[in-house]
Amino acid sequence: MYTVPSEGGKATVRFGDGGVCLISAVPDRGFTVSTEQSAPQTLKVTFTASRHRSEITATTQPQSRADVREVSW
Repeated sequence: MYTVPSEGGKATVRFGDGGVCLISAVPDRGFTVSTEQSAPQTLKVTFTASRHRSEITATTQPQSRADVREVSW
């Protein structure tokens, strides 16, 4: 398991042979959370507030990794 912190919250994922699996997604105060998994190998967790968005993308292709993208407006 791997926990990914961001400004909007933290997501815990598990990487395996069959892809990536969401264990938990906990938003920080003032944020909401949404998830999207278009394929077993890629998972996107988005924490959204009125003036900020944190996007965590976890993938097993070509190797297991998780990236965070922070956007403020």
